[in-house]
Amino acid sequence: MKVATVLGALALAGVALTAQAKTELRVYTAVEADELAKFKQAIEADNPDLDIQWVRDSTGIITAKLLAEKANPQADVVWGLAVTSLKFLADQDYFQAYAPKGVEQLEPKYVDSAKPPRWVGQRAWVAALCFNAVEAEKAKLPQPASWQDLLKPEFKGKVVMPNPSSSGTGFLDVSAWIQMWGEEKAWKFMDGLHENIAQYTHSGSKPCKMAAAGEAPVGISFAYRGAQEKSKGAPVEVIAPSEGVGWDLEAFAIVKGTQKLEAAQQLADWSASRKANEIYNEGYAVVAMPGVAKPVPNYPEGIAEKMIKNDFEWAAKNRETILSEWTKRYDGKSEPKK
Repeated sequence: MKVATVLGALALAGVALTAQAKTELRVYTAVEADELAKFKQAIEADNPDLDIQWVRDSTGIITAKLLAEKANPQADVVWGLAVTSLKFLADQDYFQAYAPKGVEQLEPKYVDSAKPPRWVGQRAWVAALCFNAVEAEKAKLPQPASWQDLLKPEFKGKVVMPNPSSSGTGFLDVSAWIQMWGEEKAWKFMDGLHENIAQYTHSGSKPCKMAAAGEAPVGISFAYRGAQEKSKGAPVEVIAPSEGVGWDLEAFAIVKGTQKLEAAQQLADWSASRKANEIYNEGYAVVAMPGVAKPVPNYPEGIAEKMIKNDFEWAAKNRETILSEWTKRYDGKSEPKK
């Protein structure tokens, strides 16, 4: 009995030590909430000593949170955040440079040029329109094929768009319009678009969810969310406007000063792996590792060819100026802050 008791106690102690051996990583992310459980499961299956604790919000909110915590960072890793935000923070020496295992297998344009890199790209998310064909028919609205179509009088009060201050999707739209057309024409376009906007949302996916639910005929959103809603049976068409579409790159970086550097590097190594890129491709058509991406159901045909030549350096450098001007002009139609 005594031997059994001792062995039982030792077994329990072993379980306790195993539980204690897990390293809890605080990871800030803007990845869609419905994907996070899948990623946590996959990461921890390959790294059983890690315990991923997500802190999730929209891109602008996470970026603002990181800036507010600059003097005393609370995150260990930033993961799946817009590279325009990561570049902005990297220029302020926010991140610990690190070259994950296998980083040389990734598309060089999706990896920071610094050696070792301060951030590493994962996958691109791409602007798209979500168009509810049923609601449009009721309102006798034509299906838009271009950004300029959204300026037509019949779309007044029928369009929902993300606020670029809180949403990375909103920012990639505004940044793309300025890069495609130049400042004067882009702001003139946004003035006209503003006349037809019903509301600016704080989430990039919300306009598409609203379109899918019939709450707005047109949602300016991104292709992943549109494809997801269409796959669930929503009566939405996912449209890549003819002039070209903005996009941004989800990327990860290790926060400088983390007390869990080895665990953070483990997560970085996994995040640059082929397996990770295959999981990224389950919802996104463009990933950082060449040769991995397969077509994603319900993505607009030819969307990759419509992705603009995106100057991330310019977008990061001008981010604050662009957001300040946008807020001054249009913030009156933004949904109330939480």
